[in-house]
Amino acid sequence: MSPPALQEGPRVLVVEDDDTIGRHLDAGLRSHGYGTTWCRTGLGALAEIRAHAYSIVLLDLGLPDTDGVDVARALRADFPDVLIVILTARADEIDVIAGLDAGADDYLVKPFTLSVLLARLRAHLRRRPPSAGREEGPVRLGDLTVDTTARRCLLAGREITLRPKEFELLAVLARHAGAAVSREALMAQVWDENWFGPTKTLDVTLASLRRRLHQAAADAPGSSLLPTITTLRGHGYRLDPVQPGAGAEHDTSG
Repeated sequence: MSPPALQEGPRVLVVEDDDTIGRHLDAGLRSHGYGTTWCRTGLGALAEIRAHAYSIVLLDLGLPDTDGVDVARALRADFPDVLIVILTARADEIDVIAGLDAGADDYLVKPFTLSVLLARLRAHLRRRPPSAGREEGPVRLGDLTVDTTARRCLLAGREITLRPKEFELLAVLARHAGAAVSREALMAQVWDENWFGPTKTLDVTLASLRRRLHQAAADAPGSSLLPTITTLRGHGYRLDPVQPGAGAEHDTSG
């Protein structure tokens, strides 16, 4: 499964077990500004959408573990606002009806072109109200606020200036506050799942982020509560929420 990309456009969950089609959709959507995650199984897709926010699901019906119609039905029941587009080789009228009755918003029969799919998505998104989908609101941890929509980081109401990768790294950790996030997941989500450079880039960016947060806390009037960025040796990092009654933030970097 490819990880979510941090993009400006709507986030798309691609559910497709064919490697060629999956890669084509993943790359094509990313090149047009969509943030995509690619899953190859129905159960994996359901777990992914329950863990992260997506506006669009592109769903194949012929999945290896379960029928796509059942996945569409579960998606519609749990996420009434998500846009579901079925992409399948099943062209019979009864299959189209079954897919739409299960909750899909649209049905495209393979083979189709990327340009047609993009046009369909634009048309659906134009007709949907701005509030449709699960928007990611600001994450507040102690006196720290991370607003991914506005791309702002605030400490006790005062803005902290972060470099783009520092902000994206903090945003991923904040969305998973209290949970361990592996180095591989951070590299994939903040940089790229095909990144072949040194992972030392992550450590340098994390160290710079820590310094900026510490400096902002030192410059803030009074005492500000920051979450703790904990280093997990051999795994990754965890952003620990501020505990009630806790004092100033202290990062565990050892």
